[in-house]
Amino acid sequence: MLTKTQTVDGAAIKKAIEGRDGKMLSSFYADDALVRVIDRNNPPSKPREIRGRAAITTFWDDICSRAMTHKVDTTIANGDSLAFTQACAYPDGTKVFAAAMLELKNGQIARQTVVQAWDE
Repeated sequence: MLTKTQTVDGAAIKKAIEGRDGKMLSSFYADDALVRVIDRNNPPSKPREIRGRAAITTFWDDICSRAMTHKVDTTIANGDSLAFTQACAYPDGTKVFAAAMLELKNGQIARQTVVQAWDE
């Protein structure tokens, strides 16, 4: 299924993440986008790399299907860069915090790096 590409900004990111709208989130990415995830399981020397909109759609569908809340706390935009922080919580009280830096090209996400940590 073809996903329509939408222009991304801080308000749109906040709406999609807090609404757990994987379809909307996926629409922000360029076809050849790259998402890198750095965390305890994926250290900086070997980050998880998710390439292309199809794989990114699967990534967001998984995250948005989980029983958890998401809150975008801070969003900063500067030219073709967008950054935001996100606090999440699972029903059992486990918390996750993430900081993301996005590189935009023609209003779409071309590259994204996420650094995240969670309660254990």
